[in-house]
Amino acid sequence: MKKEDNLPFDSDESNLFQEFMRDVSPLQPVNQVVHDTPKPKPIPLKTMEDEQQALEDMFSDEYIPLDLQPGDVLSYMRPGIQHRVFNKLRRGEYRIAAELDLHGLNAKQARTYLAEFLVTIYPMRGECVRIIHGKGNRSDHRGPVLKIKINNWLRQHDRVQAFHSARQVDGGTGAVYVLLKR
Repeated sequence: MKKEDNLPFDSDESNLFQEFMRDVSPLQPVNQVVHDTPKPKPIPLKTMEDEQQALEDMFSDEYIPLDLQPGDVLSYMRPGIQHRVFNKLRRGEYRIAAELDLHGLNAKQARTYLAEFLVTIYPMRGECVRIIHGKGNRSDHRGPVLKIKINNWLRQHDRVQAFHSARQVDGGTGAVYVLLKR
């Protein structure tokens, strides 16, 4: 049969073709460039949006405020922190890697700045950060608003290992040293 008749080859022709092609190997490509560029990673917009919302919701304001006065010392240590590490923090012996000044801000602004700061700061080992919240001397009868909130918010954050009011030269009871997880 002929191919022009649009009929398939018979088995004799097919076998003959296979026999002729048995020793043939494909040609190697010459001067051919293979582009191996990776596809760009997708941008997880929803995940980023959820993380931003989590930052804003990270600190709860639903708490029973402590009766703190402007001169009261803030102090907190997670279980598992060694006492010598905490004492070193309390004495201000760690190098201050970064500082966040919140005094003069309202509670909503302070929460946003604090959440962003705690997520983005990466101190090296043996370092801490200082957060200035102010003493609350101008808070009238309400007491030190930011000081109370900072005390509560820092206890809720996973990265905070310990905190203690700063030495007098570093802000005294208007600031805290915060030891963070690496």
